[in-house]
Amino acid sequence: MKRVLLAVGVFFSLVNAHAQIRVGLENNSQWYVDDKKIKLDPVEAEKDRFRANSYLKVDYDYKNWSFGTQLESYAPNPILNYNPEFKNFDIGTIYARYNNVEKGLDVTAGHFYDQFGSGLLFRAWEDRQLGINNAMFGLNAKYSIGSWGEITVLGGKQRTIMGFDLSKSFVFGGDLNVDVGQVVNAENLDLSVGLSYLGRSLESDDLNKGLDNFTSGYSFRFDYRQGGFYLGSEYVLRDKDYYATAISINKNMKLDSNAWLVNLGYAQKGLSFDFNFRRMENMSFYSERQFTKNDYHQGVLNYLPALVKQYDYSLQNIYVYQAQTAVDLLGQKAGEIGGQFDFYYEFPKGSTLGGKYGTNLVINGSYWAGLKTEYDIVDKELSSEFLSFGQKNYRDLGFEVRKRWSSDWSSIFMYLDQYYNAVALEGKFEDVKAQIVSAETTYQFLDNKSIRLEAQHMWADKDKKNWLAGTLEFAYNANWAVFVNDMYNYGNDDKEKKIHYYNAGISYTKGTTRVSTSYGRQRGGLLCVGGVCRYVTEAAGLTVGITTSF
Repeated sequence: MKRVLLAVGVFFSLVNAHAQIRVGLENNSQWYVDDKKIKLDPVEAEKDRFRANSYLKVDYDYKNWSFGTQLESYAPNPILNYNPEFKNFDIGTIYARYNNVEKGLDVTAGHFYDQFGSGLLFRAWEDRQLGINNAMFGLNAKYSIGSWGEITVLGGKQRTIMGFDLSKSFVFGGDLNVDVGQVVNAENLDLSVGLSYLGRSLESDDLNKGLDNFTSGYSFRFDYRQGGFYLGSEYVLRDKDYYATAISINKNMKLDSNAWLVNLGYAQKGLSFDFNFRRMENMSFYSERQFTKNDYHQGVLNYLPALVKQYDYSLQNIYVYQAQTAVDLLGQKAGEIGGQFDFYYEFPKGSTLGGKYGTNLVINGSYWAGLKTEYDIVDKELSSEFLSFGQKNYRDLGFEVRKRWSSDWSSIFMYLDQYYNAVALEGKFEDVKAQIVSAETTYQFLDNKSIRLEAQHMWADKDKKNWLAGTLEFAYNANWAVFVNDMYNYGNDDKEKKIHYYNAGISYTKGTTRVSTSYGRQRGGLLCVGGVCRYVTEAAGLTVGITTSF
């Protein structure tokens, strides 16, 4: 609490300097209830049925200087399935920054976020929906070499719970981005290259005593563009490190870590194609070894999202693929290999398929497999072939049509075919094949009112089998909106689990302020944002959300 009062006092003293201050407030609260089908876990119910996550962010700008803090409250307890170590009210982040654009110098002391390349080697970021805040606490300095590129040097400890709960390790590194076209004075050459280094030095505590506690990682990348064509690639290599779990370290076994990412595509007016390929082997990396495979992304030092399409509809997100980043010796798993593609075409207006207002077609698909891996139990060695595909983990193929019928009426139609290896991904007994159809239509009235209707159906051969879902949303004006939706697992073989996951809510938006409330049931499963997921349990109750900024 003393730290909080100190931070608030500093900011109020700075306001007198007649500069700019920015404030953002977010509160998410839930009141859990028991109904006929869904009941809160007794242990969680005993803690508290009311939970709230609150964030107050204040930033102050004066000339080339910026100061900021984020205060966080998880009282009386964090929302269900967030890290239970989030407690009470404390400082989440605090920083001071000097940014002189003319001199090309940008220095931050305190908490900061950053990323090298695609994030395969290093990323510090926040996502409140996922309960992630892996900010670094230390020093981050950037220097712009004119139009040639930029150099970054950073070092510090990682936030692991609240703002001053820091990792038992020191992380440092550097990143160099160079615009080759500017360096060689070739205006028509759009080529950039990048090099990165990251080091982690662990404290020699009881868990790491007598071990090699220094690990280095390296990244090499390039991006090239010519007309509508683009090609980029990144290769990441990390020193061998001990095989670790949340409770132990195998001192006799060290494993390789590497990743290769390729992005290529072509884009022009009304047409685009994008393809991504990635191979990862033992790429999960934490500020402390004992954070390995934890459920809350605590201590994660890099960014390893699933490279699959982020679908909009609820039934499409039941069987969600998560990137396979860690090693499982018994299952002979070491990572993943695969890719995805996305094709977009806009039928011209006035054509047979385009009609008066145009029609858009999107085709996307992905295929992901495990690495072909062998574990030598005698020599304690794990070997994986570089470009060989192991067991199939996930596949999808989707077709989406967006059609505008008139200036105020539009529709979306989608078909998705999925294969989900629940045996490999979740340890269940059967894999799942599913087909999902979705249709959505929106009508905009002249007086800013609109109505949106959505319908979905899933056919699944195993697990919970068939689902039906629908949504009705009405916007009375630019401020008020109401909705009702339902997901019904009518195909479940267990009659007791044929559950309606219904919700009804209302929201009010005015400028930068939004207030929403809803009541209903939450389906258990994975909640994903940007390809990174957290698990949520079934629950029922009231949800209230408030966001504002000024």
